[in-house]
Amino acid sequence: MCSIVELVASVIMLYFWLILVQVIMSWLVVFNVINTQNRFVYMVGDFLHKITEPALGPIRRILPSLGGIDLSPVVLILLLIFVQNFIREISSCGPGF
Repeated sequence: MCSIVELVASVIMLYFWLILVQVIMSWLVVFNVINTQNRFVYMVGDFLHKITEPALGPIRRILPSLGGIDLSPVVLILLLIFVQNFIREISSCGPGF
């Protein structure tokens, strides 16, 4: 059972990193550090958007608008950490690290 819990925890951590990369990449695009005219940059950004938007979209609809600040990735990361810790707690498996 612990191996399944660790697999789920690893998938959650992978999704955490995808969200983080998507946030950093969006900042780099906004500040013109990288350009979406580059095909590779566009493909990576599009992939990250398609992977993270199904989870971030509903959170964005619930959160109030704060101007140009998007707090939905922070909320999602906190939820992912909570779910990861909750799954490990109910399964009585340690962190494994």
